[in-house]
Amino acid sequence: FNRRSHLVAHGRIHTGSMPYECPECGKSCRVISTFLRHRKTHTDERPYRCQECGKSFRHRSTLTVHHRVHSGERPHQCSQCPK
Repeated sequence: FNRRSHLVAHGRIHTGSMPYECPECGKSCRVISTFLRHRKTHTDERPYRCQECGKSFRHRSTLTVHHRVHSGERPHQCSQCPK
């Protein structure tokens, strides 16, 4: 592991430790980043805004996928048909 924090988080897989618990719903997480991402589901915070249409998103990754609506990019193809 290139970071101690990654080793610690990995160790929680083996121990079952999930130290980050959401006070809103009780969901537990192994790593702080997952916990912080989850916490946004309980707020109306949507800091990532599309410059094309103005739609806002909670997560940058969701905005990145949304950009494909405007660009027409379709990076995933079916191996069984042309779609």
